[in-house]
Amino acid sequence: MGGIQVEPTGVLILDKDSGMTSHDCVFKLRKLFQTKKVGHTGTLDPEVTGVLPICLGRATKLSRFLTDEGKRYAAEITIGTATMTEDAYGEVVETREVGPEAFTAADIDRVLETLTGKIEQIPPYFSAVKVNGKKLYEYARKGQTVERPRRIVEIHRLVRTTDPIIEDGVCRFRIDVECGKGTFIRTLAVQIGERLGYPAHMSDLRRTRSGSFEETDAVTLRQLGEMETVEERMSHLIPLEDVIKRWPAMTIPANRERYIRNGGRLNDVSLEFELFTVYNEEGIPLALYRRLDGTTDATVEVMLTID
Repeated sequence: MGGIQVEPTGVLILDKDSGMTSHDCVFKLRKLFQTKKVGHTGTLDPEVTGVLPICLGRATKLSRFLTDEGKRYAAEITIGTATMTEDAYGEVVETREVGPEAFTAADIDRVLETLTGKIEQIPPYFSAVKVNGKKLYEYARKGQTVERPRRIVEIHRLVRTTDPIIEDGVCRFRIDVECGKGTFIRTLAVQIGERLGYPAHMSDLRRTRSGSFEETDAVTLRQLGEMETVEERMSHLIPLEDVIKRWPAMTIPANRERYIRNGGRLNDVSLEFELFTVYNEEGIPLALYRRLDGTTDATVEVMLTID
């Protein structure tokens, strides 16, 4: 008789290939790890490559929290052409030739500086942002217009990483972006163009970091597929305990452990952290808590009992 198969549990740092949706990746990983409990931590557009944390087993409870963490991207900006989708794959809707004297590298850098910090964005029509219960791309595909919600996002770092090259009437350069949740790099490209006085779009994008997960930690679907066993693939999972160690910790006395395991609310918590893990005196994680906005109280968001 064979041994009992252990359920794959942990976080996989996937290096997503171009041409695949996040759901495509989940579907393939379910087969590779022989489990149904697989979930991604926020979508990447099909053409975008790079870091996509995938949660397996009990770690799927962490998906929504990992989704909220900051991201880092390497992008190419093309000035002189705008597209319907704000990236390189949509129909061209506006062009304006960029001449050799149009603007300088210093002009670009000044624009990038003005877009650093908290800025306002209007989500692109070809996005999954919902308005009146429908995703914006559903309106766009039907040729319908709707008022799109404005949102405040935060750009922590925005720098040019290559010299601008002007040829064939367009200017191209690459940028490095560190940003908070909800930021559309496509829209940021359009905003850069607007401040330079030209139509623009994002012509290439790669996510290089998601939260604390770096591209150097990532593995491709091809690499996983070349491994012979599920156990070999499981060696690439970051254990649940290691993932939650990335968040601040609080230890509770033994007489409160049952209360925490049952989802009890913590009051008068003096921690300033929005999100933290509660451990028992043996160092076993019991629950993940989120502090209520504007208070020192905390309320349970998800239980993380480790047997």
